[in-house]
Amino acid sequence: MSSGPVSTPTPTQTAEDRFAVATQWQLTWWRFRKHKLAVASGIIVIAFYVIVVLADFLAYADPHATDSKRSHIPPQEIHFFDDGAFKPYVYGLTQKRDLRTFKLSYQPSLDRKVYLTLFAEGYSYNFLGLFPTNKHLIGLADARPEDGIFLLGTDLVGRDLWSRIMVATRISLTIGLAGVTVSLFLGILLGGMSAVYGGVVDTVIQRVIEILRSMPTIPLWMGLAAALPNSWSVIQVYFAITIIISFLGWTDLARVVRGKFLALRSEDFVTAAELAGASQYRIIFTHMLPSFLSHIIAATSLALPAMIISETSLSFLGLGLRPPAISWGILLQDAQNIETLALAPWLLTAAVPVILVILAFNFLGDGLRDAADPYG
Repeated sequence: MSSGPVSTPTPTQTAEDRFAVATQWQLTWWRFRKHKLAVASGIIVIAFYVIVVLADFLAYADPHATDSKRSHIPPQEIHFFDDGAFKPYVYGLTQKRDLRTFKLSYQPSLDRKVYLTLFAEGYSYNFLGLFPTNKHLIGLADARPEDGIFLLGTDLVGRDLWSRIMVATRISLTIGLAGVTVSLFLGILLGGMSAVYGGVVDTVIQRVIEILRSMPTIPLWMGLAAALPNSWSVIQVYFAITIIISFLGWTDLARVVRGKFLALRSEDFVTAAELAGASQYRIIFTHMLPSFLSHIIAATSLALPAMIISETSLSFLGLGLRPPAISWGILLQDAQNIETLALAPWLLTAAVPVILVILAFNFLGDGLRDAADPYG
């Protein structure tokens, strides 16, 4: 008995079968990969959080160390090839003072090359808070005490700007992440309680949201931040700023969660889960919450840059973190003086990571939202 020819599946059929058996997370990932700008933004965000983890390792100079002899040194150029071989180096610097203006200037000494080396020794720190070390990604080999490497120059008191930006990135991004985590938790919890219990609980939560949303945001932040005692340590101010920023951040998400819960409460799959004997918490977290995951992703992606901007603004105004803490806002305080900018325009470099991370988070959030809910 002869059998007929076996038909091979076409690429279209194979793709359809693959999509038919894929999970929701696989479908989301496949759609997200097509959003090239969001993928690039995701890589940038990951790179920033790698800096958060490795900030001290990437910072080659002590970010708190001052040296009046190194005030306003311009960024140094790195030369990667020496006599045709890959051997990065910088020229040594010679300090000169203008006898008419008494202004210090720094000129490269073309006859003296200082070579860079990987995993060099520098100031001591605790790596991830686990063990002490003094290893850094780059440093100078056989350098004199007066030699140094200044990738982005120095500020008025001689502190290295590159190293300060690395440490500031850790502070600013962790405050944003901690703040949005608290806001996400409060928004889902209180928004869900408002929809599920209704009655007095719903009324109280909604009135609290309306009161908080009616307050002008920046003056409220300024008032709460100014109330922090000057005697508090950097760690205490850090957690206080996180709480202040997340204090108003949960209201938008709570409204969204409440509206979605009320809309989904009458859906067939919720009724089927209730008839099957599922508990209220299982219905909320297993059936209802995943159905509007895209809205939560969008709210989170927009809340993170808002949190970062809030901390940067408060610190820039002198009402957030205070020296000796280092954040993007504190670094930008040095860039608000026109006279300083005229002498050291490279201090504006501190604004570059702020712009990059805000744009990256927004593009990443758009891509995640479209991937999680292509029809939303």
